[in-house]
Amino acid sequence: MLERMRNIGIMAHIDAGKTTTTERILYYTGKSHKIGEVDDGEAVMDWMEQEQERGITIQSAATTTYWREHQINIIDTPGHVDFTAEVERSLRVLDGAIGIFCAVGGVEPQTETVWHQADRYRVPRIGFINKMDRVGSDFFGVLEEIKAKLGANPVAIQLPIGKESSFEGVIDLVEMREIRWDASTDGEEMIYGPIAKERESLAQQWREKLIDALSSHSEKITDLYLNGEEIPLDLIRRELRAAVIARTLVPILCGASRRNMGVQPLIDAVVYYLPSPDEVIPALGHHLKKEEEVSVPCDPKGTPLGLVFKIQYDREAGSLCYVRMYSGSIKVGSVVYNIGKKKRERANRILRMHSNKSEPMDELSAGDIGVIIGMKLAQTGDTIGSEGWPVVLERMQFPEPVISVAIEPKTLSEQEKLKEVLEILAKEDPTFTTKENEETGQLIISGMGELHLDVLVTRILKEYNVGAKVGNPQVTYRESVSKTVEHTQTFSKVIAGKENSATLTVRVESLPRGSGNRYTNGVKKNRAPEGIFDAIERGVNSAFPSGIVLGYPCIDIGVTLIDLQYSELTGTELAFEACASMGFDEACRMANPILLEPIMAVNLICPKEFVGDVISLVIQRGGLVQSRDSKLTMDYVKAQAPMAKMFGFMTSLRSVSQGRATFSMEFSHFEKKTN
Repeated sequence: MLERMRNIGIMAHIDAGKTTTTERILYYTGKSHKIGEVDDGEAVMDWMEQEQERGITIQSAATTTYWREHQINIIDTPGHVDFTAEVERSLRVLDGAIGIFCAVGGVEPQTETVWHQADRYRVPRIGFINKMDRVGSDFFGVLEEIKAKLGANPVAIQLPIGKESSFEGVIDLVEMREIRWDASTDGEEMIYGPIAKERESLAQQWREKLIDALSSHSEKITDLYLNGEEIPLDLIRRELRAAVIARTLVPILCGASRRNMGVQPLIDAVVYYLPSPDEVIPALGHHLKKEEEVSVPCDPKGTPLGLVFKIQYDREAGSLCYVRMYSGSIKVGSVVYNIGKKKRERANRILRMHSNKSEPMDELSAGDIGVIIGMKLAQTGDTIGSEGWPVVLERMQFPEPVISVAIEPKTLSEQEKLKEVLEILAKEDPTFTTKENEETGQLIISGMGELHLDVLVTRILKEYNVGAKVGNPQVTYRESVSKTVEHTQTFSKVIAGKENSATLTVRVESLPRGSGNRYTNGVKKNRAPEGIFDAIERGVNSAFPSGIVLGYPCIDIGVTLIDLQYSELTGTELAFEACASMGFDEACRMANPILLEPIMAVNLICPKEFVGDVISLVIQRGGLVQSRDSKLTMDYVKAQAPMAKMFGFMTSLRSVSQGRATFSMEFSHFEKKTN
């Protein structure tokens, strides 16, 4: 049955019509009986109260539906950069994706980000140019942009009939016919017809481009084309599918989801062109005992292996673990082994999710996506399977949080409750971190941006009813060093009547920005037992997060152990660990410590008449404009600005642009703080 399964995601810039399109897919495949609208707060996939209030997608919702005897597992991902972790973990488990583009906005900034994330996970894609009925829509312009900005190879398999208010349907270039939708049946009824005379030459021209693109992949098509023979429909579909799976072509369709036009052919394209779980490149895993990379073929009869890609907390059921199975199967009631944590847990129930509703399943097998209830220790990114085959699937990489707020309970009785809630949220979201400020005793929570923290704080106060006071957002800086220093540190202490002593010399140096921290042992291993070297490494690594002068985490520092004095009588692991930590601290203080601030990549979209005011607003906040791209009605500006000066930017932007400009912001890099 694997060949009849599709695991797909829907990805796009915020407001390109992702959730709207998903709602139509669910309606036409019979999963929902009426069309939910994002604007009315009734979208099935946006089930969180905040998603309905804000009209955006925050959590990736998973659902299963059926079309042409195929099972389609859909994950609707957020379009907002603050929820990049949700996008990242969804892409990790998908076999294919639909990229949705706005016919007016084209390739918008967040689309680029998500597209490159999908490139990293080698996800085959098809494209859908939405909002063809909007003023300023330009199908062919967007095609060119996909090629230029994303470096993709788009090939049109549909052309729009008319545009803006006169958009009335599409020309199907594979079957060479026109398709229209009957508005009286909410677009359920499709009307097919021959291509009109006045559109024949355009259709023929683009059909040739399609065949030409396919002939570079298929000798069969080349031969038939050169001999002037008719190319069979199933051959076109087969070769187009092979090119999509090889990620050399991106078929492009078009429509207007809000007006119920173009959605059914899009679902057909998912079935025809996107891969089944056994057609994609097998997942890579790391064998813990053999210390080698292993390939994990998608086989329901294989050894069980799955990835927990999302945790959601449910008041009644506890942790809902969203799992993508890569090999074998897990049955209800069976023992599940958490490979990374080396712990056994039980799969009490297995569910197939439909947004926030569910139906029970007996087992979850390779290629499928479902929810396991009963695993208390699992976290996002954990691999589950069996003890006999200790393979860990590659872990997901999440960016560092760059913004923090202090939060404290209003009463002592709320303290435990707050800690519990923060634990739940940190388990659900890997980009959300909590730590206690040692000096003030305050709890500091950190996230990816103002909106991300705002959503989390609202959930703490409203969803979990915790009485808490929240401070103003603060930037999380980093510390580093600016010169190379060698330092010898001695530690000596009598603990429980026994002397513990250690002496070592370390060198600290500045590394290029973005390279992270690095510890190197430059001493021969025969100078001390192995445990001593491990203790030194532990000591240095534990000192990195606690900072140098101001207590911010350290980045881009190289530490090398260049000498040590070890005595069998007094040299303990405890002494060397403490000595390494103190030595690192002292050396860094002597190495001209510097404060680094997060610099954000800012993408702005604004009407032409306000672009001057918007650019000067960015410059006032210490920003640097890097590029400006003009479109028909809008200008796209890319800039970089320090995070500290971007608080409240949305309010200022609205006031200078009469509320018509929008922006998105994501972390770019750390740079030395100038003032």
